Amino acid sequence: MIDVHGFDEPKLDAYLRHHLEPYDGPFAISVLSGGQSNPTYLLSGRERKFVLRKKPSGILLPSAHAVDREYRIIGALRDTDVPVAKAWLYCDDADVIGTPFYVMDFLEGRQFMDPALPGLEPQQRHEIWDEFNRVVAALHRLDYGKLGLADYGKPGNYLERQIARWSRQYRASETEHIPTMERLIEWLPRNIPPGDDTSIVHGDLRIDNLMFDRHSHRIVALLDWELSTLGHPLADLAYHLMSWRLTAEQFRGMAGRDLSLLGIPDEAQYLRRYCERTGLGGIDPAQWEFYMAFSMFRLAAILQGIVKRALDGNAASDEALLTGRRARTIADVAWAQVERLEG
Repeated sequence: MIDVHGFDEPKLDAYLRHHLEPYDGPFAISVLSGGQSNPTYLLSGRERKFVLRKKPSGILLPSAHAVDREYRIIGALRDTDVPVAKAWLYCDDADVIGTPFYVMDFLEGRQFMDPALPGLEPQQRHEIWDEFNRVVAALHRLDYGKLGLADYGKPGNYLERQIARWSRQYRASETEHIPTMERLIEWLPRNIPPGDDTSIVHGDLRIDNLMFDRHSHRIVALLDWELSTLGHPLADLAYHLMSWRLTAEQFRGMAGRDLSLLGIPDEAQYLRRYCERTGLGGIDPAQWEFYMAFSMFRLAAILQGIVKRALDGNAASDEALLTGRRARTIADVAWAQVERLEG
C-alpha cells in the first residue's frame, strides 16, 4: 500500500517495530522542509520524535545521496566537540520504503536560513557566528583515525579528485551550455595550490545546516552530512565563507551588507579567529582565492544537479528548479573572481 509519501507506511512501521530501540510507534509521518537532496521526514510517536532521511527514488548521479555515509559520520562524531544528532539505525533494504534510509533523533531548536540573521541584535549575531566558527574549527581539528574514519575518504590529492568529481557530476547533469563553467573546468586543475592537509570536511557548512538551542546560541547539531569526507580543511572553510562573497539574490549570502552594523565579523576577522582556534599560522591570500573559486564551481555543479533532478521529477523540494537555475549565476561569479586573481 503506497501512501501520500510514496512508500508503504505500515511496512515501515513494522520494520521500525523490530529494529528501532526505543520504538515509540505507530508513528505519524510528515515531510520536513529544508534541503534539496535527500527526502527527510518527521516520525512522531507517542512521546518521542525521530527523523528519517532516505535516498531519493529514480535514476541518480553516481556517488550522490549517500545516506549510508551520513549515518556513519554522525555515529562517529557522537562523543566529540562537534554536536550531532544521535543516529539509531540504518536500513539498506530497498524493499522497506523503496530506497535506503536511516533514523536519528529529532532535536528541538532554532534554525536560521538567512546568514545576516534578521530580527536579532548585533551581539546575538556575533555570538551565533562565533559559535559556528568554534564548531568548524573543532571539526577540522579532529583526529579522524582515532574516530575510526581513516577509510572515510582518500587522504591526499583532494582538490584534484574533487575538481574531477564535480566536473563529471556537472557533465552528467548538464542541461544547458554555461561558458564560465567550461572555463572553470579547464582552469582549476591547472592552478591547484601546493599543500595537502587532510581533515574531516563537512562539505556543506551553511547557517541553515545548524540547529541552535532555543534558549542560547549554542549549536546542538550540525546537520546534513551527505557530502562529508576526508579532504582539505581550507576547501571546506572556503565553501563555508561563500556567504561573505555572494549576495542574498545570488545564493543565500550577505555580500554588500554592512556587517559591522549587523555585528557580524567580516571575512578577515572570521578567518583570523578560525586560525587562532586551529593553530593555523595564516592563509596565503592567492591560495585562498583559489579555494573560493573552487568552492563556487562546486556549488554551481551541485545546483546543476538540482536542476537535473527537478526536470527528471526526482527533486526533494518544490523550489528545486528555481534554486538550481542559479548555477549559471554562481559560475559567472566564480569566473569573475578568477579574472581578478589573474589581474
